[in-house]
Amino acid sequence: MTGHQDHREAPTAPAGMLSPYPAAPPSVPTPCPAGPPDPASRAPVQPPPPPTPASYQPDPAPPDARPTGTADRPPVPQRLWCADEEGLLALSVWTERVAGRGEDAEPFVAHHRAGLQGMLAVFDGSGGAGAAPVWQASDGASRTGAWVGARVARLATDVWFHDVTVEGEEATPKTLREYLRFFLGYAPQRRSKISGTMRRQLPTTLAGVHYRVAGNGYEPQVELQPLWAGDSRAYVLRPRTGLRVLTRDHTRESDALELLRTDPPMTNLVCADREFEIAGRRLAYPLPCVLVAATDGFFGYVHTPADFETLLLRTLRDAGTVEEWADLVRREVQGYTADDASLALVALGYHGFPDLRAQFASRHEELTVRYVRTRPRGLDRPSLAADGTGGRVTGTEDAAGLPARVRLWQDDTWRAYRAGYETDLPPAPEEHA
Repeated sequence: MTGHQDHREAPTAPAGMLSPYPAAPPSVPTPCPAGPPDPASRAPVQPPPPPTPASYQPDPAPPDARPTGTADRPPVPQRLWCADEEGLLALSVWTERVAGRGEDAEPFVAHHRAGLQGMLAVFDGSGGAGAAPVWQASDGASRTGAWVGARVARLATDVWFHDVTVEGEEATPKTLREYLRFFLGYAPQRRSKISGTMRRQLPTTLAGVHYRVAGNGYEPQVELQPLWAGDSRAYVLRPRTGLRVLTRDHTRESDALELLRTDPPMTNLVCADREFEIAGRRLAYPLPCVLVAATDGFFGYVHTPADFETLLLRTLRDAGTVEEWADLVRREVQGYTADDASLALVALGYHGFPDLRAQFASRHEELTVRYVRTRPRGLDRPSLAADGTGGRVTGTEDAAGLPARVRLWQDDTWRAYRAGYETDLPPAPEEHA
């Protein structure tokens, strides 16, 4: 295993093949004091801010994302990163719910030009299991085990992907797990006399997709390997089939709607003091397609599973560039989530942003008709009723009956959406032969 992390500039891809881009550099230093062969040899580099069209002025933070009485507080921390090239578009969104206390690491997005392969991943430190402080930053700020765990997992994933693409390491769940255990073993920890089944050292989720572009120019496809531990998720999104989940939450409940209504504990997550597994599988999809990885700050605070896809496509419709799309996604999630939120997205095989937006236009209209215009009146997001009125409760409506109407609508929309969404859902462990 090598600690070298410099994703070197690779030769230009052959003519007619996918035009890739270099790795997105990390912008948060990861506390990993010693042990791995010079893991901090590459100084953290802040990615440059995305170019902003003169006609577009992103709002630093949406008004509805700030609690009442906080107008004078600094905006909630957030970071956007974007890339736009022929055949490849990418973005990442990272926000903290409470400034300086966010336990999501920044998303990881990288593409290796010569190997025509890439990786996107997200990491959500588990604040319940890792709430104890374990490290103090140079400015005196205390960091929890969950904060450290998520960032060390990101560093390990970065080094793993480098070694897969440059050093010939196998791209398997087993090797990724070995890298994670190695780096976590050298990360700062604080042992506690208090123990329990829920406590973990440096606990974090991980959800990502390693992909490789294959096939010829007439039938290009992408070979996918979703990799995950915990309840963050990876998806594939295509115009005709919509959003399909590629990972199964490591919880005893796997129904996506029930997971919105309950909060079951995770049965597996990355950590430093106990055994864990990285789940993985292999799939292939024709190009073009969109790959997505997200923490539960994005999909865990919506009303129905279809809402997450609707958010992605509504903001895509309203954006003029990939930079605008990233900013609109950020503003949307800050308006409804009660958690930190991270998202990584890579669109492969499209002929620029206008082509991507045009290809998903009909799918967005389908979602609007089925799942937006049917929203019950009185739901926090106004529904688009047939008469053009919003979804606010009026004096003639029974506000007390709203929960029952919402539950019925959730059940109906989930029945209609579920089959497509779960097409590539991995089987439950007991279903394996």
